[in-house]
Amino acid sequence: MYLSRVEKASNNRQKIKNLTHLGAYHDWVEQSFPEEVKKGERLRHLWRLDQIAGHEYLLILSQNKPDLQALSRYGVPGTAMTKTYDQFLNQLQLNELMQFRLTANPSYAVSLTGEKRGRIYPHITVEQQRKWLIQRAEKAGFKLVSQELSGTIDQHDLAFDIVKREHPVLNRKSGRSVRLSQVTFEGLLQIQNLVLFKQTLINGLGREKAYGMGLMTVIPER
Repeated sequence: MYLSRVEKASNNRQKIKNLTHLGAYHDWVEQSFPEEVKKGERLRHLWRLDQIAGHEYLLILSQNKPDLQALSRYGVPGTAMTKTYDQFLNQLQLNELMQFRLTANPSYAVSLTGEKRGRIYPHITVEQQRKWLIQRAEKAGFKLVSQELSGTIDQHDLAFDIVKREHPVLNRKSGRSVRLSQVTFEGLLQIQNLVLFKQTLINGLGREKAYGMGLMTVIPER
């Protein structure tokens, strides 16, 4: 696995004029792997946009290395870089405390009579979105902890926050435009199951992974 990033050329409006919706960012990511495109491979690339110190970065987790020139298509020259992710994954330890950042699509399915697949609806309120993450933690191999790290606690005592809520546009191939619910969480977690947790980091959490959601990154709590 490889973790890559490039600074988006936000100050060059001419260069990024095509980045008007999530589908354009998805295309940017996919075209950064020309060998996969050439072979007709459909590998999953988790990605998200991060704001760091006033700069915007495209972050990608992938099975193969991206082409750095292609990754720089809408980026600031010289800022594209990639590094192996496997060593980091192998260093994770059971019960280790980690700071995390996750951009996700908190949603749920409702099955209606006569429908094979349930209809997908977004969670709307902050309360619902926090609960969505809490409910998925155990199956994802971690638990959300309180600042005191002890006892049975209310969800509001847990050491994580929603730091951003947006509804970016996605233009479908049919010509129809939709707005997706995009929520960014930050906080503290504890690894409970190494196998499940590594799968979460590699495969993502929640829906709309092709469109900048699902990627969780962690760093050790100091």
